[in-house]
Amino acid sequence: MTDLSQQLAFVLEIDKLKAVYRQTTVKEDKDRHENSAEHSWHIALTAQILKDYAEYPIDIERVVQMLLIHDIIEIDAGDLFAFAEQQDHAQQALKEAQAAERLFGLLPPQQHEQYKALWFEFEAAESNDARFAKAMDRILPLVQNMNNNGGSWAKHKISQPQVLARNKHLEYIAPKLWQYVVQQTDLAVSNGWLKKD
Repeated sequence: MTDLSQQLAFVLEIDKLKAVYRQTTVKEDKDRHENSAEHSWHIALTAQILKDYAEYPIDIERVVQMLLIHDIIEIDAGDLFAFAEQQDHAQQALKEAQAAERLFGLLPPQQHEQYKALWFEFEAAESNDARFAKAMDRILPLVQNMNNNGGSWAKHKISQPQVLARNKHLEYIAPKLWQYVVQQTDLAVSNGWLKKD
C-alpha cells in the first residue's frame, strides 16, 4: 500500500467521528447532541482565540494538532460522559489506547508514530502544550453549558466540585481562565444548574 492510499484510508476512517455523539447539546440547533468532530473543530479554534491566556510558552500549532486528533479514538472506543464513574474511565483508557494503535496505524509508519505520540502526550497532560490543549477541551463544555441553562450539568445533576476538578489544568496553565471558571460555576450554583456539593 502506498503512503497516499494509507493516508486517504485514514482520512476516510476519521469521517466516522461525525457519527459519535456527546452529552453536550447545540442550543442553536434545537438542542441536538453535538458530535465529536464538531467538538474537535470548536476547541481547536477556541485554543487559537484564547492562546494569549497561557502563562507558559506554548506552541499553538501543536496544541491545535492535539485538539484535532484527541477524540479520533472515539470512533472505536465511543464517547464516555466526562462525569462517569472512575472505574468506567479506567476501562475507557484501555479501549482508547487500543483505538489509538489501530486508527493511527492506518497511516504510514512515520505519521503513525508522530500522531500516536501526540495523542499520548495530550492524554498525559504533562507538557505545557498538552496542559493547554486539555484545558481547552474542558473549558468549552463549561461555556456551552453556561449558555444553555446548565445543559448536561443540570440534566445529570453534576456538582460544582466535579466541574472544578475537570478544569484543574487551567489553574496552572491559564490562571485568569481558571478564575473565570470558578466565577461561572458559582453563578451556575446560584442558578440551580450545578449542585453545590
